[in-house]
Amino acid sequence: MKKLFILTLTLLSLSATAQKKPALVVGIVVDQMRYEYLYKYFDRYSDKGFKRLMREGINCTDNHYNYAPTVTAAGHASIYTGSVPAIHGIVENDWIDVASGKKVYCVDDSTVITVGSNSKAGLMSPRNLFTSTITDQLKMAQNYRSKTIAISLKDRGSIIPGGHTADASYWYDSADGFWISSTFYMKELPTWVQKFNQEGRPQKYLNQGWNTLYPISTYTRSAEDNSPYEGKIGNEKTPTFPHELKGDNMLEVFRKTPYGNNLIKDFALKALEEEKLGKNGTTDFLALSFSSTDYVGHAFGPQSIEVEDTYLRLDQDIAEILTYLDTKIGKNQYLVFLTADHAVADNHDYVKSKRMPGGSFNTEKAVNEAKAALIKEFGDINLIVGVENNQIYLNHANLDKFQISKAAVGKILEKTYKNQPGFAEFVNMREVNSSPLPTIYREILTNGYNQARSGDFMYLLRPQWVSGYKTGASHSTVYAYDTHVPLLFFGWNLKPREISQRTNISDISSTLANWLKISEPTGSVGKVIQ
Repeated sequence: MKKLFILTLTLLSLSATAQKKPALVVGIVVDQMRYEYLYKYFDRYSDKGFKRLMREGINCTDNHYNYAPTVTAAGHASIYTGSVPAIHGIVENDWIDVASGKKVYCVDDSTVITVGSNSKAGLMSPRNLFTSTITDQLKMAQNYRSKTIAISLKDRGSIIPGGHTADASYWYDSADGFWISSTFYMKELPTWVQKFNQEGRPQKYLNQGWNTLYPISTYTRSAEDNSPYEGKIGNEKTPTFPHELKGDNMLEVFRKTPYGNNLIKDFALKALEEEKLGKNGTTDFLALSFSSTDYVGHAFGPQSIEVEDTYLRLDQDIAEILTYLDTKIGKNQYLVFLTADHAVADNHDYVKSKRMPGGSFNTEKAVNEAKAALIKEFGDINLIVGVENNQIYLNHANLDKFQISKAAVGKILEKTYKNQPGFAEFVNMREVNSSPLPTIYREILTNGYNQARSGDFMYLLRPQWVSGYKTGASHSTVYAYDTHVPLLFFGWNLKPREISQRTNISDISSTLANWLKISEPTGSVGKVIQ
């Protein structure tokens, strides 16, 4: 009897432990973060930021996106829905609605009004997202008693992670340097947000200028400072340190500095305090997307000192957040995951200077020649509605009106694009599986295709060929340099582990749902990471 009693107590104890959930989940998305950045700058990180997440948490070392194109909106949607664009519908940052032929921005919503400023930057909501998110499912599982707050400089980096049920999603408006929202969430900003906005923190950061955190001679992991492959910000004559951060429209230029991430951290700590996140008797959710890494990366490229300095500063921001959570929420009482919405290619001229293949694809020339070829064949008929992220959208109304087959148009387009330097393959998006591409790339394109929002054809470029960027860098391809991103889980009694088996970005929400004992998001295709 005594043994049975002890066994019963043990089972009850195990059951209670299994049912206990973290007080807070913190999702961190670092915009445009290569997986290698964890190691490239490892020795320069503090022990309390990236290193702590890696050493004390779970590090999935072969984590990839399983669709293309890899862009901010689609990345955040896939992380938080556990799905792919074919299902959740966020195929790009901008797409052309196939039915109407009109261009659509991922979070546009003309039915709402800006809250927090007089600009139109708040005419946004998650209504274009077809599925639920892990944040939605967590709210539903707790009968909507928990809180979800999402924060990012970018509207899409905040709105999509917050899901359809967020208590608040906040994003940065460069008109005034304010945090704003929309009437989808609230009628007016909370008092604490209004007070924060009045502090003028972006202006104070800009007034500091931007110099390197450490002596510039120590930035040996990056290329030379005065590089022809880097862009300039503000009124600069050279892309070099120190950046004075002076000129016109500096509240917009602010995004291209590491101070944008500092502002996100400042606002996140204030939200934790004012909203009492993690102290509501439920599992709350704070979704953070650090956007300045993307703006800096686009402007200067991944081999720049600016990118290295931005990550060293972000490491400090993450360390400050973790220290706050330890103190205010309690160690092992919160769960953190960190990943990225996409990675990035190197600057094509930079790699060519190192005798590696790469180049710049002339999109305007290719489109003009394609249109000329179509006019020569079919007459002066508008057959191309637009081109977005290497996808060609046809004018279906005119195809029907003039009885022109899509296949006939495709043959002419393919012939034209084959003559363009850097071209690799031309794909009919409805017939991806019949293309000669390797299986992995066929799956990536299939996962990224949504019939209502994707183009009719897609042209692929050779590796390290990009469109539109003479300086800085870009992304959105099928290749590993764009798809391989970090994935770290930390806290809530997780034991340190390194997982080298391939994981997909859609596995994040499935894994969280499994750990939290809630339903997966409605379009989930991910697997639980074992």
